[in-house]
Amino acid sequence: MANQLLMPKATAVWLVDNTAMSFDQIAYFCHLHPLEVKAIADGEAAQGIKGMDPITTGQLTRDEIAKAETDQNYRPKLSEPKVRIPEKKRRGPRYTPLSKRQDRPNAILWLVRNHPELKDAQVSRLVGTTKSTIDQIRNRTHWNSANLQPMDPVTLGLCTQIDLDLEVQRASRGAPQQQNADETLLPASATETLPVGAGASPVEDEGEKELDADAVFAKLSSLKSADPEEDSEEKDQ
Repeated sequence: MANQLLMPKATAVWLVDNTAMSFDQIAYFCHLHPLEVKAIADGEAAQGIKGMDPITTGQLTRDEIAKAETDQNYRPKLSEPKVRIPEKKRRGPRYTPLSKRQDRPNAILWLVRNHPELKDAQVSRLVGTTKSTIDQIRNRTHWNSANLQPMDPVTLGLCTQIDLDLEVQRASRGAPQQQNADETLLPASATETLPVGAGASPVEDEGEKELDADAVFAKLSSLKSADPEEDSEEKDQ
């Protein structure tokens, strides 16, 4: 965030009373109109305002004042702050413009369906809604549930793709990865010790058993046809 002058009118009052800077220079430094600075000098404006020394507050140096007093065309520059104040982080749900608030239920439905791992607080940060609304849409108790259509919040302009990816990454962080035991392979040391033919399927074994049974029945039929009693009966006829 750019550095800004503190209390511009109070600073202008001090510069008018304590320096030989022109009205244009003071107006430029304090972000005021030259006529307003002239009114301050004439006592028509800022009568109840106490002047504030910009040198004491570290916003202007004596060298800048001296340069401005010797050169009427010089524009004094605001000093860089010695201490950087971090920007205040946003707290609470994201603000959503009025024109896009009607799209929030559709975006919530899309997030609930496509990213069930997201927590209610994360959905609230992304689209700027409340937990009760999320519960109503998830449980299909929302007053407009019949007309809701899942729509990507990034496409609707409710959040950026970077914010969505970040929240999804946070939600999936630490989640256990499920692995199907049937898809795992045995180590080489285990497969080398297996006997030959151990990998045959039970279906093939059953088929071989069926083939052996057919051979046995065929052999029995041939033995029956060679019975001597049957041959003697045929000769008598």
